Parts: sequence; structure tokens; C-alpha cells
Amino acid sequence: MDTIFALSTAPGKAGVAIIRVSGADAFAGVEELVGDLPSPRRAALRTVRATSGEAIDTSLMLVFDEGQSFTGEPTVEFQCHGSTAVVSAILEALGRQQGFRPAEPGEFTRRALENERLDLAQVEGLADLIDAETEAQRRQAQRVLSGELGERAERWRSKLIRAAALLEATIDFADEEVPEDVSPEVSDLLSDVRNELTVEIAGVQTAERLRHGFEVAIVGAPNIGKSTLLNALAGRDAAITSEVAGTTRDVIEVRMDLHGLPVTLLDTAGLRETKDVVESIGVARARARAEEADLRVFLVAPGETPDLLPQEDDLVLVGKADLHGFPDKGISGATGHGVADLIQRITSTFSERTAHAGVATRLRHKQSMEAGAIYLDNAMTILAGSEGAPDLSAEELRSAVRALDSLVGRVDIENILDEIFASFCLGK
Repeated sequence: MDTIFALSTAPGKAGVAIIRVSGADAFAGVEELVGDLPSPRRAALRTVRATSGEAIDTSLMLVFDEGQSFTGEPTVEFQCHGSTAVVSAILEALGRQQGFRPAEPGEFTRRALENERLDLAQVEGLADLIDAETEAQRRQAQRVLSGELGERAERWRSKLIRAAALLEATIDFADEEVPEDVSPEVSDLLSDVRNELTVEIAGVQTAERLRHGFEVAIVGAPNIGKSTLLNALAGRDAAITSEVAGTTRDVIEVRMDLHGLPVTLLDTAGLRETKDVVESIGVARARARAEEADLRVFLVAPGETPDLLPQEDDLVLVGKADLHGFPDKGISGATGHGVADLIQRITSTFSERTAHAGVATRLRHKQSMEAGAIYLDNAMTILAGSEGAPDLSAEELRSAVRALDSLVGRVDIENILDEIFASFCLGK
């Protein structure tokens, strides 16, 4: 393959910039610019020169042998001064080397996958780690990147292959005396995998919400204090506030980090009947987003009930509590009364939910595990029948193995690779 290169740090002025080169000709091509390279896995300063011989910069050089780098290929990294002019000059010089070309988005990581330095789930974990904005997202991404999902998939695979081998043994020796009944061991193996799949599938939805962020909708009648509360939670004037009812016409979103959890607050239009066409559109959007949100905070007047039916964990509070003598379960964005308690309750609710999140974090993971579970159920049903049919059960188990292999990219992944790597930056 071609030797590829790219800036791996953010573009723009910085103290240090890192340029990565990976491929079979990396050592020879870079030596044309810096002279001799330091020993692998050791750092040394070198003067980087253009093809004309003019000095471009002094750079710290790192060298990684084949099999020892992120991509698994011979790799060289420049740690140069973070001047846009310096970076451009080095990239131009690299582009003039025979067999060198700029890397495509995610190409370094794709080569790591092809060279079996990472499995597909780890690639997705790396993408999530790069995109992580909160501590909870970082921890979740790190679990996937560490290979935890791959380890579970390998454990499931080993158990299913063992079960299939036992069944096939009964087929091969059908006309002979088999030393022992394999049914109990097969049943235990299948039950173990099926139970673990059930738990992991149940945790995907929460894990996926943690990746993208939870949504909290502030809902209530017009002029009940929703926008003021949003501003108090955000710590800035994110929404226009006014005594005029119906000021908010659209859904206003504010993304926040609540104790490490990614949360998007939604200020919605006041719920009421209206003949104003624009406001009615806002009310319809408010109802739709409120129903889709992970949690709703209803603001009501004293003695009133919400227009929408509250769901489990939803909060019903008296809005503009400062005008009503600060009643129990009251909140005021204007004074800050009850705001800290609201943040604590939202955080507590989502923290409890994330405690049940699994290592599988994407819809693709869920679909693979659900397919594997269906094949497992089929195998168990066949085994429980009067005929037993070990050959049919073994075939269902082989199908289950193939479904679970797609979790880590052993099979059927070409159609999703382009989509995954398109989200990566050029230097990763």
C-alpha cells in the first residue's frame, strides 16, 4: 500500500504539531528529509529540510517498527513547532516523496483494523473517545476501546463453538456408543451465552443515549418560567424571556455537562390552544420533543396538573415559586430557588440509568446480538424437541457465531466501514 501522511493534531497555530507517516516506505522517505532516523521507540531532534535542502524546522522524531505502531506498519512521527507555515512546508515536502500521499479520513485507524491492531468495536470506541465531551462518555468509550466488548464476543464465540463441536460429535458417532451424554453441557453453554446476551441487549439503549447525550424537556403553559429556568440552568441568556405569553415559538437547545453526564436541555413553546399559525407549530413541536425526551420537567401553577401525562422519573414543579411563596416542589429560575436540587435530581436519575449501560453502545451491536440470540433460541428449541436433531441445532449455532463475529468485524463489515471511518479526522 501507499505510504500515507497527515497532520494528527488540530490545524492552526499551536506550540507543537504532530505529523504522522505510516507505510512500508516511511523510514526511507523521511530519511530524505531529516537524514538518519533515531532507533525505533526512541526520540531525537532532527533538522527537517525541504527537497531543495533549505531547513524548514527542528523536529523531535519518533520511530516505530512494523508491528509496534498504532497502524502496525513502519511509522514515523514529527513533533514540530505548531506554525501553520512549518506544518504546510513539511506536508509539502512529504508529498514530494516517491510513493507518499496524504491520508484519507480515518485511514490510519483503518490500517490498524486491517493489520489486526484493533477490532471493529475498538475502532468505534476510538471514534467515541475522540468525540467524548464529558467524563461519562470518556469512561464508556474507553471501555469499548480497551477491547471489553471484543473479549465478551470471543467468550461467547468459544462457548458456542464448544457446544457445536459436542453436537457434531454425536452426529459423527451416531452409529457408535458415545461415552457420555453431552446434552447437559450443551444446555449450560447455551444458557450462559443467552443470559449474557439478554443483559447486554437491554443495556444498549442507555449506552447509546450516553453516547449522544440525554435530553431533558422543560414543559408547561406559556409564561410559567420555562425560559428563565433554562437560562438559570445554562448560566447564560440562552432563551429570550418576556412577560408576553407565547414568546418561545421553537425548541431551544442548550447542551450541558451535568456532573460528567451529557445533557441537552430543551426549552419548549408553552402548551396551549392558539389560533396563531406560527405558535401552533411551536406547540406541536414542543409536544413531540417532550414525548421523545429522556426526562420531562413540568412547570405548573399551584393546584394545576400538567397537560401531558408525566412518565416515570418525570418531575412536576411549581413554576415561578417566588411569586407563590416558595411552596414545596417549587422552583424559580429568577431567584435560583430549587435549581440546585433540580440538577441533583436529574443527575441522580441519569446516573442510575447509566449504571445499567452495557459495553455494546450502538444499534449495530444490538442488531448483531439480537440475531445471535434468535439463532440460539432456535437451537435450544430444536434440542428440547422429541427428536433432538443435533445437526439442525449445530447449524443454528454456527449461524449464531457468524452473527456475533460481526460485532468485532470478522465477517460482513465492508458495507459499514466507509460510514464508520467517514467520521474520523484526517490524522487518525
